[in-house]
Amino acid sequence: MTKRQFATNGVHSGEGEHDAHGALVTPIYANVTYRYDSPTEMKSEYRYSRMKEPTRESLNAVVSDLHNGEYARTFASGMAAINTLFTTALSADSHVVAGQTLYAESHTLLTRVFSDFGVDVTFVDTTDTENVANAIEENTDLIYLESPTNPMLQITDIAAVAAIADEHDVLMGVDNTFSSPALQRPLDLGVDVVVESLTKYVSGHSDAIAGAIVTNDKALDAEFEVMQYNQGATLGPHDAFLARRGAKTLGARMEKHCENARAVAQFLDEHDAVDRVYYPGLASHTNHEVAAEQMADFGGMVSVELDATLEETIAVLEALEVFQLAESLGGVESLVEQPAVMTHQDLSVEEREKAGIADSLIRFSIGIEGTEDLLHDLEQALAAGCN
Repeated sequence: MTKRQFATNGVHSGEGEHDAHGALVTPIYANVTYRYDSPTEMKSEYRYSRMKEPTRESLNAVVSDLHNGEYARTFASGMAAINTLFTTALSADSHVVAGQTLYAESHTLLTRVFSDFGVDVTFVDTTDTENVANAIEENTDLIYLESPTNPMLQITDIAAVAAIADEHDVLMGVDNTFSSPALQRPLDLGVDVVVESLTKYVSGHSDAIAGAIVTNDKALDAEFEVMQYNQGATLGPHDAFLARRGAKTLGARMEKHCENARAVAQFLDEHDAVDRVYYPGLASHTNHEVAAEQMADFGGMVSVELDATLEETIAVLEALEVFQLAESLGGVESLVEQPAVMTHQDLSVEEREKAGIADSLIRFSIGIEGTEDLLHDLEQALAAGCN
């Protein structure tokens, strides 16, 4: 059979393969344990759901296919997947080269948890790949980054960093949450491991929490399996079902997310109350050409710095009506948040400054609503909040 297109895999991969009754959609297998035929003979490949269960296996299948990967494991959250990568790759006295701008909890995990176990971390601006090469030490066991980054939407040349990692025989992991496999597949760019919060674009409806690890390395996948099972970081069948359902429409939804994000970014880029727009689809974006090379489109996230005080910024957020003031991203509804006091509030002032997170920074997750409704909402909120 010829290789299927992305949208076809999203609809069909792993669906109905495990159901004895021929159900078109994989059911929710709400089981903890499975019968044996005898003490030495299992009735099926399933014995205990923390190890393996059919609903999760269906999700694993579609995630691996969407990423052009050989092996995928899905987890109770994106952070559970990231923690599994770290616990597998790192040991006492390991060194990590990490992107300067990371999801706040990823940063915290490295600096306040793994540091207690003797792991040393060097944070660098990975958009300049020389910084990565110069930061590698003899005990470097992992290069870890996001592209695009959260919330600054910086773009790293993933293939270039993968070549550096390969040259130094260092494992490389990329958090692909902001792109989803619809727009970017890091394994195709030479990366060893992809982690992703399926909570976001893949699930797509703000009703399920899930994460994934994808790799082409069989031995590494076996290590992830052992770590996941023993840590208990497994995904339950209900969330697995919702994430699998979301994957069916991922390709179609991402087209609208990207269409709306382009319109929002262009509108904000021309607005007098906006000091700077962070969106890789703008030609003025520092890493626009790299994004155009490695991404199918520029995503549904837009961040801006207002020419406003903290109080005025808050007033703008409170005046929005279509955009919902909430954390998270990637759902069908448009969300807005203020990183300095919301998603990145646990970082110190110094850490936020290093990451470029100003008090007036606003992060938008652009949904799939009518484009004109979103633009009108932004126009009235900026008029109300910025005097």
